[in-house]
Amino acid sequence: MDKLELKQKLDKITFEVTQNAGTEPPNSGKYNDFFSSGYYHCICCSNTLFDSRSKFKSLSGWPSFFETFNKSCVRHIVDNSYGMSRVEVVCAKCSSHLGHVFDDGPPPTGKRYCINSVALNFTDKKKDEL
Repeated sequence: MDKLELKQKLDKITFEVTQNAGTEPPNSGKYNDFFSSGYYHCICCSNTLFDSRSKFKSLSGWPSFFETFNKSCVRHIVDNSYGMSRVEVVCAKCSSHLGHVFDDGPPPTGKRYCINSVALNFTDKKKDEL
């Protein structure tokens, strides 16, 4: 899907976050305090990104995960914008901006994938997967 199609499909904040590396306001996202069992997918291409089993309450204001669904679902990009050195997380399938990853998460990985809710869709786990 190209940027013009995405601009028509997505609301303004979702387009700004996913296509221009924006950030939704803290504590504003629908998945920040959401802890149902299921999978989180890229809003732009439906690539599976995270399993709910890796989600934790970080108090950062954004949904946080200690690991990705698999090693190939996201890419990491050095981000030196705004006078900071961070690691940006983008969807490996469509390159949409998702958020950033930090080294202050819980065991077993020590990672905190700090992800914008607007960059995600959620699907429930089927009963046979629980």
